[in-house]
Amino acid sequence: MSVTIDWLAFFQVFAAALIGAAAIVTFYALGLRLLVRSGRAPVVSPAEFTDAITVISEKELKRAAKQAAKAAQKSPLTEGQKTLALVGAYVCFVLCGAAVIGGILLLVLGH
Repeated sequence: MSVTIDWLAFFQVFAAALIGAAAIVTFYALGLRLLVRSGRAPVVSPAEFTDAITVISEKELKRAAKQAAKAAQKSPLTEGQKTLALVGAYVCFVLCGAAVIGGILLLVLGH
């Protein structure tokens, strides 16, 4: 019994996975950057788990929210530019989600 490998198909799958992963990470990072640029920096509330370390304290959360609000006030962008950055962030997140859903559908449907 002989096993043959279709190296062209292997390379195509490898390239598609590499490009897809890079695209998803790029869109997500760009979306976060635009979200911060629009003055809506994501502040994560503390998470506590059984037998785990608290991510940040309430005091640190308040300080981070205060710094984010202060940075938003100092932004040199106009309101129109902030709105455009926010829309761009949402578009990046939608593209990221579409790429993930497309990959899942590609796996499930097999085409």
